[in-house]
Amino acid sequence: MSKQQHSTRITLPRGTLDLTYQTNSTNNNKNYELEDLLGFAQRINPKRAFLFVSKVLGRHIPVAPHTMRRAFTDLANLVPSKLPEPILVIGMAETAVGLSAGVHQALQARYLNAVLLNSTRHAQHSDNNSETLLTTFSEDHSHASQHLIYQSCDKMTQEQLLASKTLIMVDDEASTGNTCVNVVTALRNAGLNQLEQVHLTTLVDWSLSHDATDADDTISTRLPNIDFQRHHLLSGAWQWRDAPNPEPITMPSVDTTDAGTQTLGNTGNWGRFPTLNSTNGFAHYLANFQTKFARFHEQAIFAKKQLPQRILVLGSNEFVWLPFLLAEWLEQNTGSQNEVKFSALTRSPIALGGAITTMLSFHDNYGLGMTNFAYNVEPKDWDLIVLCVETAAASVDTMWQSLDNVLVMSPIP
Repeated sequence: MSKQQHSTRITLPRGTLDLTYQTNSTNNNKNYELEDLLGFAQRINPKRAFLFVSKVLGRHIPVAPHTMRRAFTDLANLVPSKLPEPILVIGMAETAVGLSAGVHQALQARYLNAVLLNSTRHAQHSDNNSETLLTTFSEDHSHASQHLIYQSCDKMTQEQLLASKTLIMVDDEASTGNTCVNVVTALRNAGLNQLEQVHLTTLVDWSLSHDATDADDTISTRLPNIDFQRHHLLSGAWQWRDAPNPEPITMPSVDTTDAGTQTLGNTGNWGRFPTLNSTNGFAHYLANFQTKFARFHEQAIFAKKQLPQRILVLGSNEFVWLPFLLAEWLEQNTGSQNEVKFSALTRSPIALGGAITTMLSFHDNYGLGMTNFAYNVEPKDWDLIVLCVETAAASVDTMWQSLDNVLVMSPIP
């Protein structure tokens, strides 16, 4: 794997970010440069004043689905073969739940029976108590630090989960590895006591900020009897310097793991609970879209040739994987003159400036009483916006409902 050293300085309103980084050649000989992967912005968060804004996640910047898919696959291909099984792939809410599903799907070419499980910040209700919490952990630097991890109501899947020997933890970025340690410790305490290897798999790894060898030695000390490895598309170090007399900021209240007042509809299992197949609900989801699109355009049946030229698919918070698959299907089934991109609503508070050129704010659709955001989305720039939610259509803020180019995709009639 070839590496080239680079450095740059990013100036933001509340300070300066100095970066030293190196690009890595992936298995298909593609080098991801810094500008391919990241933009920069200011967090509305007193814990950390800056934000690395991914250009391949489809979270804060709309991205072409094929660009996202390539990054998912290239990252998965860095994970070694012949790992001890069973294998558990775990993704971090909310930013990495789509990334983890994409990595998991690519890994299944080598590890057919790998299990996918994402953390969540949405408590789950169940009439039969089958949806039982497995464990919790904290992501200390996050705007919403508490995470929930659920177990499976399927006995065989749960037994495989508890017998996991390799954990592949997927996130957009990492530095100290503290979150990884918190996750592994929580899972071990919850019964995953056969773990032998942990692979921290991220788009970008900033552990050089903390001396990678020392950081990994510290992790190994905190996780005894674990073989710990890192995999990433780009690695480096950052150093932040506060601007003189930066303006104080107040972060909105978004750190909750409540269920909210809105019922979650059935969208299949895409990783909020342990699953071997994150796509098993997509066929129904696609058919539902085709029906609703036909009604939206007042036509008798769905026809690919009548799809608009510029389409933006928006996931919502943690519900991004099936919407991404829909965006990917639309991209593959439209002509070269069409533009299809994917992004998502989020609870993350980010200031305007840098990589964040526009911001829409509105009430969340989960009934949590918090503000949600859509960044770098100008509704007038799109012929069709497909807004995908896992709650009822009526739960969507009137700002979206008032736009005549927005089709709300809800699993609840």
